[in-house]
Amino acid sequence: MQELQLKYGCNPNQKPSRIFIENHELPIEILNGKPGYINFMDALNGWQLVKELKEATGIPAATSFKHVSPAGAGIGLPLSETLKKIYHVEHLGADLNHSPVASAYARARGADRMSSYGDFCALSDTCDVTTAKMLSTLVSDGIIAPDYEPEALEILKAKRGGGYNVIKITSNYTPNQIERRDIFGITFEQGRNELKIDNSFLQNIVTENKDIPDSAKTDLLIALITLKYTQSNSVAYAYNGQAIGIGAGQQSRIHCTRLAGNKADNWYLRQSDKVLNLPFKDNLKPADKDNAIDIYISEEYEDILRDGAWQRVFSSKPKVFSREEKREWLNTMDGISIGSDAFFPFGDNIERAQKSGVKYIAQPGGSVRDDNVIETCNKYGMTMTFTGIRLFHH
Repeated sequence: MQELQLKYGCNPNQKPSRIFIENHELPIEILNGKPGYINFMDALNGWQLVKELKEATGIPAATSFKHVSPAGAGIGLPLSETLKKIYHVEHLGADLNHSPVASAYARARGADRMSSYGDFCALSDTCDVTTAKMLSTLVSDGIIAPDYEPEALEILKAKRGGGYNVIKITSNYTPNQIERRDIFGITFEQGRNELKIDNSFLQNIVTENKDIPDSAKTDLLIALITLKYTQSNSVAYAYNGQAIGIGAGQQSRIHCTRLAGNKADNWYLRQSDKVLNLPFKDNLKPADKDNAIDIYISEEYEDILRDGAWQRVFSSKPKVFSREEKREWLNTMDGISIGSDAFFPFGDNIERAQKSGVKYIAQPGGSVRDDNVIETCNKYGMTMTFTGIRLFHH
């Protein structure tokens, strides 16, 4: 098959729509559902990300894609009991401990649960039964993977009344090195971004502190590879095998850093006793819990704690999570890594990053104010490497 007709493009009025390939067979097979234009954009970008993460780390990888940017990405490291709870995967029990690909997707999906709602899942490895069971309980548009266990495929086919999108991709497919796109009837052409990101890009350490433990190197690779497939400008925070905050598509670098940092903070706040012990009503859906938590830890907490609102989700009214209490908890956040798809032009990005426990930084370098950025890193004892590579993606 060289061509696949689609219902419409990005919007219902954009017809006709199709995906096609010249002189070859499409490297995909639709096993279930009818994926749309944006579904395929998310699927193919997500597949590239997880394939590269697996190659860079040697560990199964997953990503949760939404509107052509990742909401999260992770590798298959074991999950703590706290993460299992806040990611709503406790019901999978011991099976989760034996499935790196499921652990990877739990991390990818769980990092920013608000953004990943209705996502497209991409896996670097065969989708197993544990991962399929996880997906069966989530609001998701589809999945792309190199293969599926038979029982896993049947579970996925039953999702969304039989309409869940399941795509199988040829794992050894190699695209043409030249890529094209049309904008306003004008064709753009460029070489594909074939840059392979590995530890060699973490060698040029420019700060007084030269220490980067292996775990932080892995996190920096996760941040950089995630940024390679994130709409620019973009910044990513990573920790313990996953992206924990992604700021995408902002015109200003500091706004990327703030957006990603706020998401990383929310990820960490969800692990505080104050949130873990919220008195949710029995049988409340995970999505409703996530919505309530998001409001509870925000400055708009009164929207969920006012009379007539809290009774819908809580069995008793929780106490306010004060700004001082949140800051005290966030001050225990440490060892976080951050990557940027282009240079940090000012030290204000570092000032914001340190508030979220950042200790390790990978960025291209090349700003006329590099000395100011380095000086700010030195003030906080951070380790920063200049990668020399820009990772814009549009």
